[in-house]
Amino acid sequence: VQLQASGGGLVQPGGSLRLSCVYSEITLDYNAIGWFREAPGKGREKISCISNSEGRTIYADSVKGRFTISRDNAKNTVYLQMNSLKPEDMAVYFCAATTDSQCRVITKRGQGTLVTVSS
Repeated sequence: VQLQASGGGLVQPGGSLRLSCVYSEITLDYNAIGWFREAPGKGREKISCISNSEGRTIYADSVKGRFTISRDNAKNTVYLQMNSLKPEDMAVYFCAATTDSQCRVITKRGQGTLVTVSS
């Protein structure tokens, strides 16, 4: 499976962005697609996850109530709607296919897209 994230950019605090992750080729070796972010000095953080079989979603506490993950199977796309963005949300965001339904083990990751939150 190949993945490509897009939709990042510059946004003011309190603003919104929608990230898209287009994936190709459904295989048997992944069970979910997740969004992760990496910021300097902070390491990798799992932001959200959506399972393939049941569409179950998981969110990090840091984004609950602000971010929403969804998928459009017809378009092979997973979205991350990000609202009420904060400066601490600034990071490189990437999507990844995982072997488990809770996005704990990454099988394949795509290139990231930079989200900058600044006034």
